[in-house]
Amino acid sequence: MKFVLAPDSFKESMTSKEVCEAMERAIKRLIPTAECIKVPMADGGEGTVEALVESTNGNIYNLEVTGPLGNKVKSYFGILGNGTTAVIEMATASGIQLIKREERNPLITTTYGTGELIKAALEKGVKHILIGIGGSATNDGGAGMIQALGGRLLDKNGKEISFGGGMLKNIETIDLSNLDNRLKDITIEVACDVTNPLVGEKGASVIFGPQKGATAEMIKELDNNLVHYANIIKKCLGKDIAYVEGAGAAGGLGAALLAFLNGELKRGIDIVIEHTNLSEKVKGADYLFTGEGSIDDQTIFGKTPIGVAKVAKKENLKVIAFAGRVGKGVGILYPEGIDGIFCILNKVTTLDEALEFGEYNLEKCVENVVRIINLK
Repeated sequence: MKFVLAPDSFKESMTSKEVCEAMERAIKRLIPTAECIKVPMADGGEGTVEALVESTNGNIYNLEVTGPLGNKVKSYFGILGNGTTAVIEMATASGIQLIKREERNPLITTTYGTGELIKAALEKGVKHILIGIGGSATNDGGAGMIQALGGRLLDKNGKEISFGGGMLKNIETIDLSNLDNRLKDITIEVACDVTNPLVGEKGASVIFGPQKGATAEMIKELDNNLVHYANIIKKCLGKDIAYVEGAGAAGGLGAALLAFLNGELKRGIDIVIEHTNLSEKVKGADYLFTGEGSIDDQTIFGKTPIGVAKVAKKENLKVIAFAGRVGKGVGILYPEGIDGIFCILNKVTTLDEALEFGEYNLEKCVENVVRIINLK
């Protein structure tokens, strides 16, 4: 019997690799001869680097970069097993988790460190870059990223603007003559699961600004600044990105990746499925086990369990999903390819206990499901 194990991480409890290992232990305990194909997954957010590196036998590289507040932070990126593809999570350099809640201020936060990660990947000779842009602390339209890569955003006096979304109003011209020349030979895929434009009522500032520390006054200022930024990009580069779907992702980093680096925006899970070669790995299998920390009616919008289920169904696999929390509305997932959903908790417990005993609970739950499978 062949099982494909393709889960996401259970946030704050288990990495996707650890989930795979717990599932495998449970299966092997009951069916020692079972073949378990472990494919750690992610949907472009936290854990994407680790999942793709693990699935392709690649390597992770650690380095210091400029954090969202301009201080140095420890970060990392991965090179996949093919040696030519880098994978980056912008949140590891410019993420909201790097700033204390009381210090969050999108008027001053920068994506400069994300640009430094891209530059470090170029130093490894890569030809393709995958970048996940969830979890940002920034609203600078990707300006810091471009500055780190050699682009110049100049004010009326010909001086480089400072960091932060509050400074975008000062840009008068864009000079890309010193942009890292290696970028011309690079293709960039952007894991982007939001469709928000750069500006307006559904734009980066209005929708995502509050969670990054923006007040009502700041939101208005930030949106006006992004409007100005988009106009300068249109004037200097001939690209109109103000209302492009996904341009507002990560405080406008999506817009910069489109306008400056010709990036292609895709759903995160689709990128991960492609680069882990999941479609080939499910061939000849009997079951696919997946899961993540929480499964509910939002899972249908491009989350890992639904993404891998659609791949599995092309091969007529039975798909079983496991979660620490099973929320409302999961009935809509069954017609999309998931055959069963199981909550791994076996008693009423605190969140801290649930996180601490995640591996144990998952292993026991998978074991019970495999016992049912083995009754055939």
